[in-house]
Amino acid sequence: MKTRRLPTGLMSLQKQIVKCELCPRLVEWRTRVAREKTLRFKDEEYWGRPVPSFGDPHARVLIVGLAPAAHGGNRTGRIFTGDRSGDWLYRALYRGGFANQPTSVSRTDGLELNDCYITAVIHCAPPANKPTPDEIGNCRPYLLREIELLNGLTVVVALGRLAFDAAIAAIGLEEKEGQGRRTPRPPFKHGAEVPLRGGLTLIASFHPSQQNTFTGKLTEPMFDQVFTRTRAIIDCRDA
Repeated sequence: MKTRRLPTGLMSLQKQIVKCELCPRLVEWRTRVAREKTLRFKDEEYWGRPVPSFGDPHARVLIVGLAPAAHGGNRTGRIFTGDRSGDWLYRALYRGGFANQPTSVSRTDGLELNDCYITAVIHCAPPANKPTPDEIGNCRPYLLREIELLNGLTVVVALGRLAFDAAIAAIGLEEKEGQGRRTPRPPFKHGAEVPLRGGLTLIASFHPSQQNTFTGKLTEPMFDQVFTRTRAIIDCRDA
């Protein structure tokens, strides 16, 4: 699969993200983790900066995660790369035809996404995987701009409740035709579908965190179902 070069707008945005220092707590944490490392990666050079988004600039599918993992994306410099959550995600994307390989271990491992773009609610690893509301707010303009630039989007897949909330806040719920009222927002649950403005469909999924996958709250068939449904929606729009 030929590597796609990002258009100027997306390239500029990703450079802006990587240079961001708006959140002092996150700047301190990501750099400390990169400096102190963890034993199994002690010989690796950590990225230690905000992690840019990644994928096909012509994507019809946008995947929104929570944040880079301290020893995953914060180490490798690529979102959902080098941790267990990423292992689950890229296997599912490969099975669904959205990735050319089922694994992702580094920025140079040959992974390419097809019709899919991956971003996050925040781009820095947060302590205990818990960003503050202010930190989420600081990163929201990046998500808004990505949605503007990815003008072929049809489906947004939210991995976890925070991503679900962030997608709705960024895009907005669809208004009922002729009534000026928005579609009632359903509670977050795995597989929930929500109509968003601009004809987009939001699909909710449990996050592929170890807490969810080790306990069986999220299984691979459940995860695959999300991307099977995603594929059905985008194919139906093209029919």
